[in-house]
Amino acid sequence: MLDVIVIFIALIFVFKSNESAVKKQGIPSKYIKTLHFLLGYHLLFVVFFTAYIHFSGGDSYGYWHYLMEQVPIHYETWNEFFGTSTTFILWLNYIPSRLLGLGYFTGNFLYGILGFIGLRYLFILTAKLWPSNYTIFQVKLFPLIFFLPNLHFWSAGVGKDAICFWGIAWFLYAIQNYKSRWLQGVLALFFVYMARPHMGFAFVTAGALAVILGSDIQRSYKIFLVVLGMSASVYLSSSTLSFLKIDDFSLDTLEAFAAKKAGFLNEDRVGSAIDISSYSLPYKLFTYMYRPLFFDAHNIMSFLSGFENILYLWLSFFTIRYWKIEAFRDMPVFLKTGIIAFIPIAIAFSNSLSNLGIIMRMKNMTMIYFVLFCFFLIAYDKKIRYLRYVDKQKFYLRREKIIISKKKYFNTNGDPKSKYYPLS
Repeated sequence: MLDVIVIFIALIFVFKSNESAVKKQGIPSKYIKTLHFLLGYHLLFVVFFTAYIHFSGGDSYGYWHYLMEQVPIHYETWNEFFGTSTTFILWLNYIPSRLLGLGYFTGNFLYGILGFIGLRYLFILTAKLWPSNYTIFQVKLFPLIFFLPNLHFWSAGVGKDAICFWGIAWFLYAIQNYKSRWLQGVLALFFVYMARPHMGFAFVTAGALAVILGSDIQRSYKIFLVVLGMSASVYLSSSTLSFLKIDDFSLDTLEAFAAKKAGFLNEDRVGSAIDISSYSLPYKLFTYMYRPLFFDAHNIMSFLSGFENILYLWLSFFTIRYWKIEAFRDMPVFLKTGIIAFIPIAIAFSNSLSNLGIIMRMKNMTMIYFVLFCFFLIAYDKKIRYLRYVDKQKFYLRREKIIISKKKYFNTNGDPKSKYYPLS
């Protein structure tokens, strides 16, 4: 009974907050229905995720029922679980799972709501800040890109993936309006860092760089935020090194770490493993960003991901065609931060992940920012071409007015009809 009450309250809360979020942000009211539909679509993946874990197994079930081998079984109190990575998820689950005794589906539902809120942050920012839309096969790219299945699956269940996805989106939502939301940004970064320290470190550094490159930010704020971001990076770097169990961030150390991770994930006991040891760096990046494709599919999710990855590949060509430094300059701060973080994360993961299933999970946190980056380049180019067209029409209109004016004040032989006539 308690499970039903919790689910009902959470559902009413997020349903009502869709309406208030749209009104507060000043975007068209038609997007309220879109967000409601997106919520329903996302909750279907909560059901799918629960069934998938039930039949295939996974860490998610262990997180909720405290069956993780990484954590000593003598941990009894809530405070003992507080820490980074796995223990942090167990710390979050302690009250709903151990004290309240909520079921695993309810846990997935609550985590799924967090994942949806992360999606809603990005949806609102896109609806509010994009210069134009783009149509592909008679379908508008926005809001289509927010219905990609892999984007929903890994943010619809108990685990680090949903927490990181939500936390990163919240952090970027806050950094877009840092003057009034800086506290939200700190809280969001806390959740990201505690779940995956290396992700928190990457995004706080990316945020500092995005502030430096932002043309719409006052110098005084730049200096303050850069100092704050760099200080946070230095502070977080030591604990990140400890979490990764490496001594420094030198190229040799990172290569050795990547080789170790790739070797572990390439063992026969790990499903959907691939041998990346012989791959070149470009092919490793291709594997991380665009695989699995259809011929790589080993289950229903990897098959659906094949469609997504084709879309990713198609959108990538637009980065070559439409890339302009002006587009990056005028890009929203949140998207600058997202793409700056995406690049080193993609390089690092492409060198260390040799399992397609884990690649699907890990790139879910950041791949959306690459997609939004491509989409922004397309929308920006479309806007520029439209403005040029408008300027051209204004030019011809002015010329037409001049011709008409001359016909009014001049004879056909070019002599003025009157002594007084306009200079134009």
